[in-house]
Amino acid sequence: MEIETFQNLPVEQVARLVRAAGPQVCVFPINGTRRWFILEHALRPEEDSAQAYINITSKKHIALYKMCFDHGLDTLVTPIFGSELLTRGNVYMQKFGSDGLARPATHPDFIRFYQENEVRVHFYGDYYKQLTGTPYAYLCELFDQIAQNTRRNNHFRLCYGVFANDATETIARLSVEYFQKAGSIPSRRELVELYYGEYIEPATIFIGFDKFSVFDYPLLGLGGEDIYFTVAPSLYITERQLRSILFDHIYSRNIQEIDYLKLPREDIQFMNNFYYANLQNIFGIGDLRAGIWYPSLLLDDE
Repeated sequence: MEIETFQNLPVEQVARLVRAAGPQVCVFPINGTRRWFILEHALRPEEDSAQAYINITSKKHIALYKMCFDHGLDTLVTPIFGSELLTRGNVYMQKFGSDGLARPATHPDFIRFYQENEVRVHFYGDYYKQLTGTPYAYLCELFDQIAQNTRRNNHFRLCYGVFANDATETIARLSVEYFQKAGSIPSRRELVELYYGEYIEPATIFIGFDKFSVFDYPLLGLGGEDIYFTVAPSLYITERQLRSILFDHIYSRNIQEIDYLKLPREDIQFMNNFYYANLQNIFGIGDLRAGIWYPSLLLDDE
């Protein structure tokens, strides 16, 4: 199939092709949201920027989740808050953090989305450890409650990562507790179930933004995932971009090892020309401009 054919298929047919390729676990940390908000939603002086930011980006998150599910992705693993959140101080937490953290577990827009699309929700990470003893400890119960309320939804899974940047101590604790109860060392599958609330297959796709870095999906990264990075912030991603990723994942990555000795001469020449033309180019190198990182190969200096 050619990519333009794939791009023009009905959504339902794309979803069938994606599902036919096997269970799809997409890790999608949605980043650059503040940049997107500043560029797309200039506020009037009288508007509450914090509340507007949370309201508008929440709706975009939901729309993005739905687009991914509609296109055949079974499971989304989306780290939403890292440990740096607590280092930004109480003022930031009061304005953005507490409402932002609670919203996926409590807001009617999210609850309606889960119900209408049969989405099972989990929160994973060290949020109990990080929030216990703080004014935000109540969030832990909210996370657990939405997981309980959606446990019977059986169409899609949405896993929110909260303080999931380093799972070493949590996995060690879970292993010890399992051994104390069962008298045996837990398998990888059992550890995944303990950590995420149910078994999640290894990641198949990672969609990042900004500097090349994969993060915050413990136990799911076995090296088989296809990794993509958008140039613009995550909330700009379009259906066409998502389809480009899915096409590449399904049709361009699953290839057999070739016999280089049997390559046609014209293909060897193409490979030679391509590599020599790009000997000085490196993916992942960038330049800083006003504190923002941009990929060097794509930066327009004019």
